Amino acid sequence: MNEENKKKVWKLIQKTGDELKGKLPEHPSHPKGRNPYAHIALEIKNQFGMSYSDVPDSQITELEKFIKFILDNPR
Repeated sequence: MNEENKKKVWKLIQKTGDELKGKLPEHPSHPKGRNPYAHIALEIKNQFGMSYSDVPDSQITELEKFIKFILDNPR
């Protein structure tokens, strides 16, 4: 992914993480609450098999849609 797209996606992850604060379901492994930014990063890694910054530029639209899906479907 080129630098411009990395910055764009990182800003989207930050914005989405801010919106998810306090909205993720409780989990026994996280008694003090879940980290929404780490949650997004992990979900991206599970979906794409790589870090957000390693996703090819050709899949940016798909990645942005997936991040929106995470926001709309906190789990």
